[in-house]
Amino acid sequence: MDTFIFSLEAVLPIILVIAVGCLIRSSGIVSDDFFRQANTLVFKVALPMYLFYSVYNIEDISDINFRLIAMAVVLVLVIFFLALATILPYTRDSGKRGALIQVAFRSNYAIIGLPLAAAIGGDAALADAALISAVGIPLFNALAVVTLTIFSYDNEGKKISVISILGSIVKNPLIIGVFSGLVLVCMRRFTDFRIKENLPAVYKTIENIGRIASPLALIVLGGRFKFSSVRELAPDIATGVIWRLIAAPLIGLGGAFLLASKNIVAIDSGAYPALIAFFCSPAAVSSAIMAESMHSHGELARQLVIWTNIVSIFTLFAVIALFRSLGMF
Repeated sequence: MDTFIFSLEAVLPIILVIAVGCLIRSSGIVSDDFFRQANTLVFKVALPMYLFYSVYNIEDISDINFRLIAMAVVLVLVIFFLALATILPYTRDSGKRGALIQVAFRSNYAIIGLPLAAAIGGDAALADAALISAVGIPLFNALAVVTLTIFSYDNEGKKISVISILGSIVKNPLIIGVFSGLVLVCMRRFTDFRIKENLPAVYKTIENIGRIASPLALIVLGGRFKFSSVRELAPDIATGVIWRLIAAPLIGLGGAFLLASKNIVAIDSGAYPALIAFFCSPAAVSSAIMAESMHSHGELARQLVIWTNIVSIFTLFAVIALFRSLGMF
């Protein structure tokens, strides 16, 4: 029961903020134009600031356990290609393909995953989770840009070149935020300059803007959510939920367990909670914002964020209980 309550407390605040967005829209306090404009604000300003702040606060890039990171990257790519192979024959709708493939590999690691890892495994797990985030968050965003560029209604039926995909990656605000943070982290070896110490006003501004990213994104998500679409999109929602909360965790955690049993990668008690958070968290809030902004199926992406968060209360409980019973942490 304690595990279930813990899972509930991890996800319930997100669901409640989404509900606030629904109430704001239904009350007519703001117009629908506000939610569309706020969606753009989150995508182009708030989320890039949040990602920059999250990456910049990694202590030292040299602390990374590269075997653990390499394993996480490989398993995410396996999930990506398996999702690609199953979603392509599932639907011919280009926008739906983008939203479904994205939800398969992209968890809400930055907002739910890191605190979830800390709550399960304490400081040791948080350290591993922070290191995984240094590569995991850029990987999620890069794969999302590739997916949503290829499977976009704007590009439907058109031949997509590698140059156009690379251009989309380079120009994507979330990628810019992550990359900028990584560059400054790497530069710490060569200079004593620190934004926090040398430009405290700039650091605080980035922190404050980044803090509004998650709540504003969730409010926008609730404000643009359509209950009438649930029945129409039910098969697609079920497919996305199964991929994000059942298939991806089975592939990710199963693969990690197999590699550890073969002594290919050493996984300690701190790494398992980090990997649970990485592979088992619900869909990233930014996935809906990005899908909308890149002309994919925004409504399906929003539905998937909401339903994966609701269902994850039970799947997280099951995974945490299983790993605790096996003595993994």
